[in-house]
Amino acid sequence: MEGKIITTSDVRQQLAAHLTRLWRYGLVLSRDRDLAEELVQSTCVRALERGAQYTPGTRIDRWLFSILHSIWISELRSRHVRMGKGFVASEELIAPDYREQDDARLHYQTIMRRVNALPEAQRNTVFLVYVEGFTYQEAAQTLAVPVGTIMSRLAAARATLAKPAEAQSPEREKRS
Repeated sequence: MEGKIITTSDVRQQLAAHLTRLWRYGLVLSRDRDLAEELVQSTCVRALERGAQYTPGTRIDRWLFSILHSIWISELRSRHVRMGKGFVASEELIAPDYREQDDARLHYQTIMRRVNALPEAQRNTVFLVYVEGFTYQEAAQTLAVPVGTIMSRLAAARATLAKPAEAQSPEREKRS
């Protein structure tokens, strides 16, 4: 993708390559499977329509994540206007699995619950940096915030996650 103008075919190919990651980020943002699918569909449409806006030589996955994040912010704003509410919380990010649970699965679920309990801004930053492997600069550009904000959010998230689970308070959601 470096140094050349991207074609619609290239965009389609890159979308296919990053679809799972986009869906996962949509799920982290929305905490709702159906809404995550809608976000990814909107991202695909916008990427195909605006392929000319992609800057050759940059990471296309970061461009796609930025599009998805922008659509999510617009969704939050329109939802706020329509219903007078902001973020709609979902009970769980993890699909239910009723098979026998081993220690590793229980540990994973505990970690996911604790990460999901982080304030939204921290949770999104943790996902981009630790799950998707974005650099601090890339995460900052994706979320349209300064690098210092990314560092602050990660430090706060690490401090919260380092505390024993029983020491965490629900009031932490107010802080980002």
